[in-house]
Order: sequence, then structure tokens, then C-alpha cells
Amino acid sequence: MKITPSGLRRTMNLWLPFLFSGIRVQSISPDWRRARVRLKLGWFNRNYVGTHFGGNLFSMTDPFWMILLLECLGRDYKVWDQAGSIEFVKPGREDVYAEFVVEESVLDELRAATASGEKCLRWFDTEIKTASGELIARVRKQVYVRRKRDR
Repeated sequence: MKITPSGLRRTMNLWLPFLFSGIRVQSISPDWRRARVRLKLGWFNRNYVGTHFGGNLFSMTDPFWMILLLECLGRDYKVWDQAGSIEFVKPGREDVYAEFVVEESVLDELRAATASGEKCLRWFDTEIKTASGELIARVRKQVYVRRKRDR
């Protein structure tokens, strides 16, 4: 069953871990190359000192590199999250946003690196910012990519 970008956006916005954390997928482009996510700061998702929970900041970025790469590369590839880290730069005291952009050069790089059946581990960086562009956190995700083997 194939899902469209808009169908995935709607589904993710109803997915309970995102819904109850204040995470909202604002857009996924029709070609799967871009996504934009917002984390709303509300009374229900503030930490002890009134700022965003670090786990929610990481969660708002968690699935997107894997999903976008899988859709862009196609079903001939295995794509998995391998590792991740977050650097907290400044306390988040308002809604924050993350954007993901898959460049054609990255897809070419991944295709070339996996053409002979080898795996490729690649890091992707995402900045979490306020609407005015103030940096709140940096998230790094390492993604595993391998071309599926013929059976």
C-alpha cells in the first residue's frame, strides 16, 4: 500500500505520540524532498523550568530523514535509522520548527555508495529554530542505506 505525502502528513498528525507531544507535521512536499515540522510549546509539554522537553525536540526530528530517503530512493533500498544525538543550544520558550531537505546530490551519493551492495552510513544534520530563526538545538541522525539484494 502506497501512501501519498499529504496522506502521511495527516496520519502523522493524528499519531498519538506526535499529537500529545504538540508535534505537527506542517508539510511534506509531493516529491518527498522536503518536510517541515512544528513543536508547539504548551502547558502539557513543558518541563520543570517551563521550556521544551529535550525528548520532544528529538522526537520532532526522529523519523523524517529515514522516511524521506526511503521514498526518494525507492523500495529497492533498505533505509534505517542507525544513531542519533542532540545538542541543546538554548532553552526553547516558544514554538520551534525543523526543516528537512533532501538534495539530489545526496541521493546520487547514496546510490553510488551502495551500487555494489555495500551499506552506507551517512549523517544528516537538522537545526531546530524558532519562527524568528533563533537556534534552539542541533540534531544529528545517522542513516543506514543499502541496496536490497536480489533473491
